[in-house]
Amino acid sequence: MVLLLIRPVRRTLLSRPVMSVFRRIMPRMSATEQAAIESGNVWWDAELFSGRPDWKRLLATPAPRLTDEEQTFLDVETERLCDLSNDWDSTAVWQDLSPEAWAYARDKGFLGMIIPRAYGGLGFSAYAHSQVIQKLSTRCSAAAVSVMVPNSLGPAELLLHYGTEEQKNHYLPRLARGEEIPCFALTNPFAGSDAASITDTGVVCKAMWKGRETLGFRITWRKRYITLAPIATVIGLAFRAVDPDGLLDQGDEPGITCVLIPREHPGVRIGRRHWPLNAVFQNGPIEGDDVFVPMEMVIGGREQVGAGWRMLMECLAAGRAISLPSSNVGMSKLAVGMVGAYVAIRRQFNQPIGAFEGVQEALARMAGHLYATDSVRRLAAAALDQGEKPSVVSAIAKYHVTERARIIVNDGMDVIGGKGVCMGPGNFLARAYQQIPVAITVEGANIMTRTLIIYGQGAIRCHPYVLPMMRTAEVQDLKAFDRALFGYVGFVLGNMARAVGFSLTGGALITAPRDAAPELRRYYRQATRLSTLLALASDVSMATVGGTLKRKGALTGRLGDMLSQLFILSAALKRFEDEGRPAEDLPFIHWAVQDALNRATTAWRDLLANHPSRGAALFLKLAGAPFGLKSPTPSDKCAAEVAGLIQRHGPARDRLVAGSWSASLEVDPIAAVLVAFDLYPQVEAVEARLKSAIRTGRLSRAPQDLTRLADWAREAEMQGLIDADESVLIARYAEVAIQAIMVDDFPQDFGLAEGLAGREAASDRPGTTGKGRQAA
Repeated sequence: MVLLLIRPVRRTLLSRPVMSVFRRIMPRMSATEQAAIESGNVWWDAELFSGRPDWKRLLATPAPRLTDEEQTFLDVETERLCDLSNDWDSTAVWQDLSPEAWAYARDKGFLGMIIPRAYGGLGFSAYAHSQVIQKLSTRCSAAAVSVMVPNSLGPAELLLHYGTEEQKNHYLPRLARGEEIPCFALTNPFAGSDAASITDTGVVCKAMWKGRETLGFRITWRKRYITLAPIATVIGLAFRAVDPDGLLDQGDEPGITCVLIPREHPGVRIGRRHWPLNAVFQNGPIEGDDVFVPMEMVIGGREQVGAGWRMLMECLAAGRAISLPSSNVGMSKLAVGMVGAYVAIRRQFNQPIGAFEGVQEALARMAGHLYATDSVRRLAAAALDQGEKPSVVSAIAKYHVTERARIIVNDGMDVIGGKGVCMGPGNFLARAYQQIPVAITVEGANIMTRTLIIYGQGAIRCHPYVLPMMRTAEVQDLKAFDRALFGYVGFVLGNMARAVGFSLTGGALITAPRDAAPELRRYYRQATRLSTLLALASDVSMATVGGTLKRKGALTGRLGDMLSQLFILSAALKRFEDEGRPAEDLPFIHWAVQDALNRATTAWRDLLANHPSRGAALFLKLAGAPFGLKSPTPSDKCAAEVAGLIQRHGPARDRLVAGSWSASLEVDPIAAVLVAFDLYPQVEAVEARLKSAIRTGRLSRAPQDLTRLADWAREAEMQGLIDADESVLIARYAEVAIQAIMVDDFPQDFGLAEGLAGREAASDRPGTTGKGRQAA
C-alpha cells in the first residue's frame, strides 16, 4: 500500500521501469500515422469503447432536422435534377450526366452546397447535404457523384478550413456558381490505400513567374482514379514536398503539401477517362512533369507547407461520414422500394412472389439492413451538425453502409431474377449492382478500413488512457505517465470486475435508460455487456500482443467489428426514439438490433477462437463469458413481418424509403413498377370481393397472364359483379403491371447508330452551354 500510495516512491519503483518497457513495446508512429490518429475527434464511439456507455447522452443528441429552405430545395430543385437524370441515359447515351442536367446542377447551386452564403453558396447543414445525395442516388449515380465530390473532400472543403482569405475570396464564389469544376488528385499508382506514401514529389526552388523570381515547387506527379478530372477546371493536388537547399527552413522533407492549380496551368496534363464499372461519372488520370507551381498556390499559403496530410485527414473525417453512406443508402432505398413493390405485383403459382418464405428471407435482409444503414447515416450527419468530427464513426459508416448496401442490392437482384439481368431503360437495379464495388473501393478500400482504420484509430483515440500514455512516454514525462498508467490500471480492473459480475449474473445487474422504449430495454443491457467485453478484450490484446497489434489485421478486424456493430445498434435505437417510437416499425428495429448483436457476438467468439495469445483468450473467456454469450438472431416470424411491411403501403414502408425520388410515368417508364404497386391494393380488394363467385364457378380465377386480365374484368362487369370504373381500374393495372414486368429488347446492333445520332442532336439543342457539351 505504501508503494502505491506514496507517489514519489511509486514513480521511482514502478512507473519508471514500466515506462521504459512501454517505450520499447509501444507501436512506433510515423508523422503521417500521427496525423491520421489525431484527425477529427471522438464521440459516441468513445462511450462504446469505455465499457460503460452513457445511453442518456446518446438519446439526448438532437435528431437531425432540415430547415424550411433545405426541405424546399430537396422537394423542388433536387426532385427536378432527378427528373433530368437517369442511370440508363447517363450510361448508354451520354456516358455522363446530360448537358441539361449539368447546366441545372450548376445553375441551382448543387456544386456549392457546403459553401457559406457569404461566398455565394447554399450554406447547407451536413444532414441536408446527406439528404440531397441520398435522393439523387435513388435515381442516378452519375448525378449523385457529380454533386457529392465538389461538396466532399476537395478544394472547397480544404479552402474553407485552411485557405487564405485571398484564396477563399477568389475561388469559393466561383465554385459556388459552378463556374469552376473542382477535383482533388491524391491517389498515386504506387500508393493507393497507402496514400501517405505517395511518390509524387515537389522540389522547393525559385523560378521566374509572371516576370519575377518566385519561390515555389517543381512538381512531378502521376495521379489516377481522380473523380471529375476530365472536366475539372481547378485541380487540388497532394504531393510530397522536399527542400534539399533549405529554402523554407523546415528541414529536408517538409512533408505532404496541397496546392490548387488551374487546369490551364503550363505542364498540367489531363489524361483520358477511366471507365469504373459503368458508373460513368467523370473519372480519369492527371499527370505533370517538372511543373513549376508558385508558393501562392499552396492551400493556406507558405505556412501550410507540410501540413497537407493533417488537412486531408481532418477533412476526410467529416466527408467520409456523408458521401458514400448517403449515396449507398440511396441505392439501398431504390432497391428496397422497387423490389418491395415488384414482389407484390409479380405473381407465380397464383400468388405474389413476396408470399414465398424464401423470398421473404431476402426481403427481410434488405429492409433490415436498410433500416440499420439509414440510421447510421442519420446519426453520423447529426454528429457533424453538432460540431463533431468523429473520424472513427465516419470510418464505421463508410465501411458498414457500403458492405450492407452490397447485400441489399445482391438480394434484390436474386429476387427479381431475369428482370434484373437484362439491361435497358426499364431495369431499375442493374446499374446499382454494377456500381456497388466502386463504393467498396474508394475513400479507403473496405478491407483496409476494417482491419486498420476502424480499430487502429479507435483503440488509440477512443481509449481514455492509451494515447496519454503514448504521448507522455514519448517525451519521458514521468509524472504524467504515472497518472495515465494508474488511470489505465484502474480502468482495466474496473472493466474486469464488471465483466465478471455481468457473466455471473447473466447481465441482470445492468441498468437500461429509463427514457428508452420498454420493449427495447433488453437491447441496451446486452449492448452494455458487449461494450464491457470490447474494452476488456482491447486492453488484454494490447498488453499481450503489444506493438505488433497494428499488423494483426484479423484480430483488429474482429475488435473493430464489435465496436462497429455496437455503433450500428446504437444508431438504430436512437432512430426509433427520434421518430416517436412508431409501433409499426417494431419489426424493423427488432431485426436490425438482433442482427447487430448477433454479428458482435460472432466477432467475440471468433476473437477468442483465433487470438494470437491462447492465455489471453482463456482469460477473456473465463472473465467475460465462461458460459458463452447468447446470440440472438431475427426469427422467421420477424422476417415475415419485415418482408410484409415493404410489400404494402403504410407508414412503416413510407418512413423506410423516405427521401427517394418521386417516380412518375410522365418522366420515366421505369415508374411503372410503383404505379402498378399503387393500384394493386384496389385491384386486390376487388378480387377478394369476387372470391365467392369464383368458388361457385360463376367466374373464372383471375388469370396469371396479365395480358388476359382486362378481358377477365370485362367478363365480371358483364355479369354485374363489378362496375365499369372497377373494370377500367383493372385494365389500367394490367397495362402498367405488364410494362413493369417486361424487360427491354434492342436491335441487333443494340441501337448504337441511333443512340449516337440522338446524342449529337441533343448536344446541338438551343440553350446547351459549352460546358454542357464538354461534360457530355
